[in-house]
Amino acid sequence: MKIITPLTGTLAVVGLVSLLPLHAEQKPVRLMTLDPGHFHAALVQKSMYAEVSPEVHVFAPAGPDLDLHLNRINGFNTRTENPTTWKTQVHRSDNSLDAMLKLRPGNVVVLAGDNSRKTDNILASVKAGINVLADKPMIITPDGMDKLREAFKVAQKKKVLLYDIMTERHEITTMLQRALSQMPALYGEQSQGSPATPAVTKESVHHYFKYVSGKPLKRPPWFFDVTAEGEGIVDVTTHLVDLIQWECFPNQIMEQSDVKMLSARTWPTKLTLTQFTKATGLKAFPASLKKYINAEGILEVDCNGEMIYTLKGVHCKVSVIWNFQAPEGAKDTHYSIMQGTRCALVIRQGAGQGYQPTLYIEPVQKGTGLTKLVQAAIGNLQKNWPGVTVKTSDNGWQVVIPQKYKIGHEGHFAQVTKAYLSYLKEGKLPAWEVPNMLVKYQTIMDAYQLSRKK
Repeated sequence: MKIITPLTGTLAVVGLVSLLPLHAEQKPVRLMTLDPGHFHAALVQKSMYAEVSPEVHVFAPAGPDLDLHLNRINGFNTRTENPTTWKTQVHRSDNSLDAMLKLRPGNVVVLAGDNSRKTDNILASVKAGINVLADKPMIITPDGMDKLREAFKVAQKKKVLLYDIMTERHEITTMLQRALSQMPALYGEQSQGSPATPAVTKESVHHYFKYVSGKPLKRPPWFFDVTAEGEGIVDVTTHLVDLIQWECFPNQIMEQSDVKMLSARTWPTKLTLTQFTKATGLKAFPASLKKYINAEGILEVDCNGEMIYTLKGVHCKVSVIWNFQAPEGAKDTHYSIMQGTRCALVIRQGAGQGYQPTLYIEPVQKGTGLTKLVQAAIGNLQKNWPGVTVKTSDNGWQVVIPQKYKIGHEGHFAQVTKAYLSYLKEGKLPAWEVPNMLVKYQTIMDAYQLSRKK
């Protein structure tokens, strides 16, 4: 099969490669990218990896989504500092999934695009014996749960690994919050909280217009269609529900009976045509979005969501908000609190923190001996994160984190990919990953269904 490389115009003949589980003695990991409609697909390739072939095959229909993806990869290859050396082979096809399955020039497929097709693409890929690294969410409606469960069963049978990209586990304030919560001398026990005052809260604020790799991000028009992207309560919430499981009950296998959904709601963000044009580059709303335009000509996107539930008796709150554009100097922001019986561990990222995520230790009761407990806890952190210190703040202490640990959201994709590559080498995921992924998505689907009940 002849394939044209978009950056050089040369021709190449591509053969089939092994699709067996990857071990040290086998060929290097060979990536394929299917329908890269979301910029996260490119961020997996912002770095190079020793065990990954530089030749990557992209399967997608011709169009702006593909063009934007190729431009991002080209930007990584041509940047001044530490450029990448990816060699992209493009397969343009209106039926890109079939084209990929027929040729199969790789053993790992990266999925990050239109979420309405993602679950089917996941299932088809694992049935073909292809490892899958998928951007969140894996499903956007409850009818996808059965397919997802089947996909994990098939993956186990075929001895391939299905994994979603949970970048926020690698954010330094979150990692330190998790570590401190496992130090009972400082944190005490995990509080249970209540529906009115949850013991664990994760809130995330995102923006339709922002900069990625120093350039304005162009959103595809389908990103504003909740039947393609997913509603807010099933999209970004994936990260937050994942973090609650990962932080509160590390390395423990979850069961669906551990979750009880208490309340859930969604609401829209309203965008003018001027804002839509700035975010997408399009001069008019496409026909596919007409159903979301109100009488005033404003686009209403049902992208905000909130849920309150219990996990093993702990009351948890997850909230996602989308605004059009962040204030000057700000980015997407995160707020998190874990309430222990002795102290709260709080991440703030507002104006008072210069819009940088900042971790605080705030004791429940002030008294003697707290400083020694904090210093002892920081000493434990320094074993894994040398240079971390504390300073006093209004309500306790601020954890001071060296800049070298603050690599940013885009850098976390390389960390997730490296972890996934290590799992491929071992031929398995940690025992708790698959059951907890299924509990995570079922939790989100429970919220989705409850949000529709009046």
